[in-house]
Amino acid sequence: MYIIACPTLEFYMNVSSIGLVYVTTLLGWNMIIIVKWKGSVSLAIKIFIDQGHNPTGYHNTGATGNGLLEQDITYQVGVYLANLLNNDPRFDARLSRPTPTTVLGTTNATSLAERVRMANEWPADYFISIHCNSNPNPSINGTEIYLYQFNTQAQWLAQRIMTGIVEMVGTKNNGIRLNPSLYVLRRTNMPSLLIELGYLTNSSDAQKLRDDQYQFAYGIYLGIMRYFGFA
Repeated sequence: MYIIACPTLEFYMNVSSIGLVYVTTLLGWNMIIIVKWKGSVSLAIKIFIDQGHNPTGYHNTGATGNGLLEQDITYQVGVYLANLLNNDPRFDARLSRPTPTTVLGTTNATSLAERVRMANEWPADYFISIHCNSNPNPSINGTEIYLYQFNTQAQWLAQRIMTGIVEMVGTKNNGIRLNPSLYVLRRTNMPSLLIELGYLTNSSDAQKLRDDQYQFAYGIYLGIMRYFGFA
């Protein structure tokens, strides 16, 4: 018997098509209890990893600070995270930018729309967008995670990811925040969150963003594992 979180109706339908299942609520979570598989079919949790922005020289490039480019950091952290997830048969991860030269869309707006389209058409069970922050005040620092709505699966996942990042990298916990205006949060059809790893414009955060990219990815991975009760 397996007990896993049920993020979306589509996820439940996928599970119910290959096994005998029940749905219950545990501590406010919708949970699936898988009593018996039909044959030897296994189920992978599909996670879409969106590496924020496009490569240098194109539209929709990211923030800069202390000699670092947001789009380069988000690309590499996303690759590390996808590798961690895809090495575990319980997960299936896809990237919005599978190569460092991948360019999405032809404008800022269509770049965002393409990321959402890819996740929705898969369809993913979860959507995680990776970004870096900046601020005119160089003393501002820390990690933030943005959601469309509180009291959702996205919030509970975000809480565990935040704990994982702070534990692995040592950035300041700036909290889980609402920003329903963000296109990738309001237009995706699954639990979605946007992670601001740290501030490029802060010297301490910038050092971590340059030197600890694998640790950022592992912190996110650790949060995902804890969310599903795998760690």
